[in-house]
Parts: sequence; C-alpha cells; structure tokens
Amino acid sequence: MKILIIAAHPDDEVLGMGGTIKKHTKNGDDVKIVIMATGIHSRRSSNYENTSNYNVDEKTLRKMKKQVTELQKDAKKAAKILGVSNVDFLNFPDNEMDTVSNLEITKAIEKIISQFKPVIVYTHSQFDINVDHRLCYFATLTATRPKSGNLVKQVYSFEVPSSTEWFFPSSFSPNTFVDISNELNAKIKSLQVYKNEIEKFPHPRSSDALKAISQKWGSVSGFKNAEAFTLIRELKSKI
Repeated sequence: MKILIIAAHPDDEVLGMGGTIKKHTKNGDDVKIVIMATGIHSRRSSNYENTSNYNVDEKTLRKMKKQVTELQKDAKKAAKILGVSNVDFLNFPDNEMDTVSNLEITKAIEKIISQFKPVIVYTHSQFDINVDHRLCYFATLTATRPKSGNLVKQVYSFEVPSSTEWFFPSSFSPNTFVDISNELNAKIKSLQVYKNEIEKFPHPRSSDALKAISQKWGSVSGFKNAEAFTLIRELKSKI
C-alpha cells in the first residue's frame, strides 16, 4: 500500500507521526515523505520586513543555503531510521507559504499524488499556530478531493508538538489512535538526528516530551504509547 506524508518542514514528519511511519514501513508499505518548505529561511538575521523580499547579504545567504542542505541531509537520515528512502523537498518559503498562491501549493501536491498514487495521505492539522502547517492542510484537502479515478481513500491530519497545541482557543481533536509502543524508540532516535531542531525538556520538541505525549494518547486509547490523528475523509466502496 502506498502512503504519502505531506509535511511543511523537516522534523514535522517525525514529531507528528514518526512511530506510525515506522509501523507502515515494518508492514511493507511504500512510504513517501514530501517536505514542502525549507525550514530555515525564516531565521534571517537582517532587515526583517512584512514582505517576502529581504535584503540579505551574501554571507547570510550562503549560511542559509548551507543550513538548508544540512537540514535536508538530516531529514534523509531521519527517514532512513524510519525505513523511508523516498523523500522530496519542494523548497517553498519557510513560514511564508502564505506568500504563495494556494493554487500553486495545491497543484504541487496534486502532481505528486498523480505520480505516486497513494491510498492514504497524512498531513498537518488545520488547528495549528504555524501558517505553513495550516496551508498544507488546506492544499492537501483540495488536492485529495474525491473524483472519479482517485485512489486516495483516507486522509488524516496529525499534530506537531510546539505548534498544534498552541492554537488557542480551538484545538486538535483526534479520533484515530495508532499503537507505537514498539516504534517509539525509533521515533526518538529519528528526532535526535535533527541536531539543530531538537530542544531540551520541558520544550514540546524534546525526547522526553514526545514520550509523555505518546503516553498521554496511549492512556486515551488503551495503549502504552500512541500517536493521534484526525480522520478527515474516508471513501469506501464496500461496507
């Protein structure tokens, strides 16, 4: 079975569903991860303005390009731990995907779906403080809309610790839970590859926090450790 994961930034895929990814690959599923934005460029250190055009000096530009390259290498290493070798980077502007038309983002996802032909698609929750996460959700929702010949049967959204839980007053409300008791160690190991992204506890983007979150959802669902998802859409030809 083909599984497509649409993640906004490198490490979102691990934070949101690293255990479930590992579970899919252990089951023999063909998993593809698409990272939509660079995950770096919002960290400019000069001339911030409310515009997508920045006056960035050559030294800063070279530094950012190097960081993007290193982060993408980390993403491939992290994916390998989870059993995934198929990782694409689309390099949309980091934390500024709202400067790109929704049509362009949607068509990029549609192209991947057309080529890869997934049965299940995962992406971010709409209830998220990060604009890139929200735009990934809405573009994926459009790109997977039901139509004749569409192979996508299920669409799920996942949470990203340090982003989804801060979307007040609305909140991520999962209705699907995956037992990752046997995959949690792989998830933690995969996150640790992101040496410049991981934080120290009590930050939500830390190893200890991920363990606590998995225990929280496990307590909700009757598992020792779990990841939570919202089933957005399911298409059934038989019941």
